[in-house]
Parts: sequence; C-alpha cells; structure tokens
Amino acid sequence: MVITQTPFRMSFFGGGTDFPEFYNEYGGAVISTTMDKYCWVTVRHLPPFFEYKTHLTYSRTEEVKSNDEIKHPAIRECMKHMDMRELRVTYDADLPAQSGLGTSSSFAVGMINAFYCLKGKYADKRKLSDEAIHLERVLCGEAGGVQDQIAAAFGGLNKITFRSGGYTVDPIIISSERKDCLNENLMLFFTGFSRFSSDIQETTQKALKQKAEELRKILSLTEEAEKILTDRKIDLNEFGRLLDYSWEIKRGITSSISTSEIDDLYDAAKNAGALGGKLLGAGGGGFLLLYVETGKQAAVKNALNKLLHVPFKFEDHGARVIYFAPEPLDE
Repeated sequence: MVITQTPFRMSFFGGGTDFPEFYNEYGGAVISTTMDKYCWVTVRHLPPFFEYKTHLTYSRTEEVKSNDEIKHPAIRECMKHMDMRELRVTYDADLPAQSGLGTSSSFAVGMINAFYCLKGKYADKRKLSDEAIHLERVLCGEAGGVQDQIAAAFGGLNKITFRSGGYTVDPIIISSERKDCLNENLMLFFTGFSRFSSDIQETTQKALKQKAEELRKILSLTEEAEKILTDRKIDLNEFGRLLDYSWEIKRGITSSISTSEIDDLYDAAKNAGALGGKLLGAGGGGFLLLYVETGKQAAVKNALNKLLHVPFKFEDHGARVIYFAPEPLDE
C-alpha cells in the first residue's frame, strides 16, 4: 500500500504566461506557493476476490473489469500509460475540486507518485511534474498551462520560469519573518461559484494571440513582485497593490475570467480595507485571495460574511510519499 500527500497551490503573478503557445514565443514566469491544504491518494493492489478488477473512490465510485472502462479520464489514461491494473485507488482532499487551486493537477502528481512507488521506482519532483503535464495536457487533451503540476510537485514559494526549452524552479529568497508577514496578510475565501477550469482555460488559450500585450504586462509583474518580496526596504503592502493591478489586467483577457457577482465581492473587500487580490486559477469562481493588513481583516471578513473564510499556512515540501508498504506486482 502507498499513500501520497500532495499540496494545493496558489498562484500570485504570471498566470496565463505558462501556456506553451505564449512562453515558446515570449517566455513566461509565475510566482506561486503551496499551502497546507492537501490531497491524499491511497493505492494498493486489489485482492482477487471480486467480480471487478479495479475499484476507484473519488467523488464517485467505480468498479471496473478493465482500464478501458474507467470513466475518470486522468485515472484511466494514467493506468493505461503506466500499465497499472487490479488496483484500489482512493482520493481524499481538504478542498473541493474545480475551485482554482490546481486540485486536478495535484491529484495527477499524487497519483503518479503513488503508482511509481507501488512499482518500487523512485520519481523525483521534476519527473512527477513532467509526467503530470503529459498526462493532463497530452493524454487527456485538456487545455491549460503547466504551472499547477510543477508547483504541486516541487512545493514552496517559487518563481517558475518557462522557456521554449523547458522550465526552471527557483525558490524566492525571503526572510522567515517577511514570509510569515506575507502569509498573515493573505486571506482566502470560497466564493461557492463552481466552474470548469478547462472550459475557461480553453477560452484563454484561444485569446493568447489577441491578448499578447496584456500577457507581456502580466509577465513583467513577476519581476516586480519578486523584488517586493526580496527587498526589505520595500513596503510589503506593495505586493497587495500589485495584485490589484494584475487582476485588473487579467480580467481584460476574457470575459469568462470574472463575473458580476465576483466583481461585487472584490469591490466589497476593497471598500473594507483589502489592498488587492485575485481569483485563484483560471477564474470564473472558486477561491478569492485577498491581501489585507491584519488590522483590517475583521472588517473584510465581516464584509464577506456570506463566504467561507479558509485560514492557511505556506508549506515547503511539495509532493511526498507518507506511507509505503511494498507489495509484489506480477508482471
């Protein structure tokens, strides 16, 4: 039996520049972090006492006799690609899917990690992220960028830089005190609005050529944000103001990124004292991240009292195997 733990991520700056269609021509970069909200994937070989050959538990239950029968596309394609069979796979998570925190990519990373481990093979963080990107973008044919898989695998507060030849992951060098202050000034709210990330990502992908200028502006903000974080002479509140500026630019890429309801929530938060923020992920709903000085957080929480406030802490480990009991796999 294997149990993996994979964090969810929040992206601050650079979203949209992680699409290959953009960064292959202009380069790309994102600044993101992982947090102490996780998904767990448990995998073990299924004992041969049942009519079905594989048992899956996620938001639904599947009992199938072959991999081709599996309805969940990521599980089906991953099991076929890695030649996994006769398994019991269970998914559990702290936060809901389709909420802008890269949950599907974290699941992909965690599942691949568990499958390699069950085979008795080690996969480092780059291999996990590369395999997860291949699974979601190629095997499953889902639209989107590639930052989520990388962030989930590596973990931590990083600047991820994209070029036509690949990507690099560089930790943001910041004092623990300043990092703690950043964490304390961030608030996370669940808007309750569901949406399918791949649908919005597909719309964004189609708009890349027409919105290249906006995306180049978003790309330039990653350098400015990194400077704010690493230079102690700069007021950390500038990070919040930069979030606000970046969100205004991102909203102009496609009309599906925000909604009138979310715009009203964002305005209410700013009127109560938030300096800036953004919807996490592709947009359209899910989690709203806000930068709010600690003395004004009660007012913002009151202004958004119909939303669920979700406290969190940054985490640095990335994808991990937290339990491993070897089992033989008959080839």
